[in-house]
Amino acid sequence: MFFKEFSGFLLLTGYASASCLHGTSHLLRRATPDGGVEVSKFGYTELEGPLHWAGLSTDNSACAIGTRQSPINMDSSIHTVAEAPQICIPSVESAEFENLGSTVEVIVNGTATFDGTNYSLKQFHFHTPSEHRIDEEYFPLEMHMVHEATAPDNSSRIAVVSALFQLTADGSTTDLITNVTKNLAEIATPGTVTETGPLDFTSLSAQLTTTPLLQYTGSLTTPPCAEGVMFLVTQKPLPLNVATFNAIKSVVKFNSRFTQNELGEPNLLVVAANKLKNVTASSNGTAS
Repeated sequence: MFFKEFSGFLLLTGYASASCLHGTSHLLRRATPDGGVEVSKFGYTELEGPLHWAGLSTDNSACAIGTRQSPINMDSSIHTVAEAPQICIPSVESAEFENLGSTVEVIVNGTATFDGTNYSLKQFHFHTPSEHRIDEEYFPLEMHMVHEATAPDNSSRIAVVSALFQLTADGSTTDLITNVTKNLAEIATPGTVTETGPLDFTSLSAQLTTTPLLQYTGSLTTPPCAEGVMFLVTQKPLPLNVATFNAIKSVVKFNSRFTQNELGEPNLLVVAANKLKNVTASSNGTAS
């Protein structure tokens, strides 16, 4: 998906082909003639769910055979960044807010500098419950802020800053998220578009630049599951009140990909398929 206004903050060092990203919810905007937005061709339930993503398109093979897939459970092997990114997030009066069916997404602009590279913020979207876990613990909400830079070979370098959110007992919250979802009811139907309320990123930027960020290179968490995506994940969750969370959950529903295997290890679907062959062979042998 492409531009409008927001900010976030992101970076990356891995490479993901721009052609691999076409038609996904992550970078390229897909407007329809009636002013709406094209609905994602994948989902999270039954035959449209993550177990079947590779069968939905030949472009999605990495979803089933990739060996550095996201999301993951982040344990002590995943380290924090040594130096935080520099972030420029202009506040805006409103930003385009879309329901893709697979998530709700805000089209925004912003920049981040990390390890000497400048990245452009393209959009941010939500997953509930969280896709990433920290020491096996999941969180109610995760926000992915997607940035892109162009590498010397003209391929896309994708980086995602992932902010985890925890529900609060005292009602404290991250005001930005409440303002994002001000008009959420207007896009309850997939394919519809509205605008957010005023977005002030000052507080969020301060939090993201001062909280520890866990860094690893994985993949897009939706089809085509292209690898080479750098993730920076907040080690400490940000606050979120129950009312805002329930509003998001009522529209987004469930949109979390299952936790993938350890980085570099065989895809869990490959492992499961091999075990199924053994089960089937054993069953046939018993039957005979």
